[in-house]
Amino acid sequence: MSRRFNRLSSVTGSLILLIAGSGTANAGLLGSLLGGSSEDSTTQTEEPAAPDSYNSKGTFSEPFAEPTIIVDGEAVETDEKCITRADGMDECKPAAGTMALLKDGRLLYLNALEGTENVELSIVAEFGEVSVNDQTRVLSLDENDNPSWIKPSPLDAGANPDGNDSETLLNGTELDGLLDTADNTSANDGALFCSDVIGLANGDVMAVGGTDYYSEPGIDGLPLGVAELEGIKNSRIFDEETNTWRQSGDMTYGRWYPSLVTMGNGNVFVASGVTKLLKPVYPDEPLNSGRNVVQTETYDPCAGAWTQNPSTADRSLPLYPRMHLLPNGHIFYNAGGQAFNPFGQGYDQALWNIVASFNPDTQRWNDIGYAGLPLRLDEAGLGQLSSTLNITNLSLDQVGSLLGDVLDSPTDLLTSAADLGVSEEDLRMAIAGGMRGSTSSTMLPLKPDASGNYNEVELLTAGGVPSYAVLTNPGGYLPTDQTRIDTVTTNGDEIGYESRLAGPLNQPRWYGTNVVMPDGTVMVFSGGNRDGVVAPGLEGPIRTAEQFNPETGEWTEMATGHRARTYHNTAVLMEDGRVMVAGHSPINTAYLTFVDLQDFGLAPYDGRDPSFEIYTPPYAMRDDRPKIKSAPSNLTIGDRFNIKVDQADQIDKALLIRRTVMTHVIDGDQRAIELVMERGPGNKLTLTMPDNHNVVPAGEYMLFVSKDTPDGRVPSVSAPITVVNENLACMAPTQVASDTTTSGGIIESTLELL
Repeated sequence: MSRRFNRLSSVTGSLILLIAGSGTANAGLLGSLLGGSSEDSTTQTEEPAAPDSYNSKGTFSEPFAEPTIIVDGEAVETDEKCITRADGMDECKPAAGTMALLKDGRLLYLNALEGTENVELSIVAEFGEVSVNDQTRVLSLDENDNPSWIKPSPLDAGANPDGNDSETLLNGTELDGLLDTADNTSANDGALFCSDVIGLANGDVMAVGGTDYYSEPGIDGLPLGVAELEGIKNSRIFDEETNTWRQSGDMTYGRWYPSLVTMGNGNVFVASGVTKLLKPVYPDEPLNSGRNVVQTETYDPCAGAWTQNPSTADRSLPLYPRMHLLPNGHIFYNAGGQAFNPFGQGYDQALWNIVASFNPDTQRWNDIGYAGLPLRLDEAGLGQLSSTLNITNLSLDQVGSLLGDVLDSPTDLLTSAADLGVSEEDLRMAIAGGMRGSTSSTMLPLKPDASGNYNEVELLTAGGVPSYAVLTNPGGYLPTDQTRIDTVTTNGDEIGYESRLAGPLNQPRWYGTNVVMPDGTVMVFSGGNRDGVVAPGLEGPIRTAEQFNPETGEWTEMATGHRARTYHNTAVLMEDGRVMVAGHSPINTAYLTFVDLQDFGLAPYDGRDPSFEIYTPPYAMRDDRPKIKSAPSNLTIGDRFNIKVDQADQIDKALLIRRTVMTHVIDGDQRAIELVMERGPGNKLTLTMPDNHNVVPAGEYMLFVSKDTPDGRVPSVSAPITVVNENLACMAPTQVASDTTTSGGIIESTLELL
């Protein structure tokens, strides 16, 4: 650890404990004062089981990290996280705050909050000056899990090399630059931190938005002021074949913490983000001041350009809104997101409690209801409530129409409310309902109906900080253990919505990362027992993973990881069905400097954690896993195709899982599709692709087959599948005609995987 940390830790540590209200070094007392448990409630002093032995909970590998740091132009091999340079500044290994599984099986990851290690007294006062653009890496594992790293070019993805046109309060005036430091450096004007990432139809990864750091107010040359984190307009695309980044089109609005969703036609939808996090005041656009970016935009991957959607597509949403593509092509907002800023994020944030769907054809949002509750706004004539209340889309005709619908039948709303009743279950739903901060929102595996159609979606929301039915922010400090499943049905443009409670988590969890597994379950990894943004450094880590079984609706505690990973953690499903777990890049302790309070049962705050661990689930330890021997590499909607397998008579399920491309906690495109299966002759199975790109958007997937056993479902290692959109020629992969044959309308690969 750096000299700076050692020099300040004892003094600042005492200050933080005073702030926390603790006059003792007793972890239990500190926890009781803060609320909630200060321990990993596994109370797990137990070590994870040896990775070479079968364990019904699974196992975590020993942590591993990049072995070198480039210091003053030389690669230095070290086990330390950071090394101090000749100029006294620290150079550190990047942590995987963002991670993506590439189509060749390697892992691209992006650092988060680079430069926090050089804060001496206060991140609020200094980070506008000491922050730098985040580094990127590509991690590879060989057949023995030996890791190696590649440094992409440019290392920081290359956004704004000549600086950013920052939205300072005095921008464009003669006083521009007098009270801020936005123009004093280009080393932190294009950071990847708090961009969102997405996998394009051709397998490339695109990072959108990010951070321009500066101080406002601030004085050039002095690391004192008030840091500003401004969202940027940039889009950068990573090409895995050359390991290089290139710039694509800019958005109209700078966005910090936006969310991306792939649409059925291959375009990309972006919503929310904030242009200035701490001081959202925009003299040129005063109606946009005081809230997140309400305007939405659409990216055309063939043109490489963004188009702003009409004002009817505007919507106030939390940062990183939890959104999903529905089978009818609508984009569904599930009333979850990040609510950074303990004093409130926007004056209209009460609207974040409302689940809604966006129709790309009409370019309009439809309000469905208050999240988790049966009161339907759209059925009561209030489907345009949020749009009507949006001051950038204020239409008197729309107001009149909305009021007219309600006034024509005012009893509809009252009847809907009266029909709710009040029961214990209703009260529990009310607490679990509304906007949930720092939560997971995961689409459970899509299943075909008897006709082979996919019209029903189930969304799993677990943990996070509830709004307690009234507030959206601050809402609360302690996370919940409650689990809610929202069932969304589609029939053309009509959408049905119902919610129910499932079994609670075994412990409340803030900032847990969910992974859909090839056995149909959902795993949650990492997180903390208190909100690490409200009070950084005062949360206890949760190292024990949990597994959700959709069939029983219950959570089960699984293996315990070696490292604590709270803020900015990641987890990605690998091709063999294991999970890469990484990340932990916290804000400096109490917004001051890093002080490590692990001795008090709290999360490690000695800087970022650059390590990785591989979680091996129980099924991956078995020697009777099914094997896919051949499968076509490229498919499109409606295709029927054969795969060759062993144990064909035992296999009863095929799951197509999209490769994960996630920014800490969220991947709006994460989805698994259960394919219609028929038994063929011998060792062949005939599978059918959905006939709808809204169910299976073009991009990179993994095909797993599985069998049911008394000890649980056992999936295979995956076969790689590229889903092609034939109307998106610019994104199509190179076709190799000799790889497949077609007979009787059924595609079959001529290549053997095993």
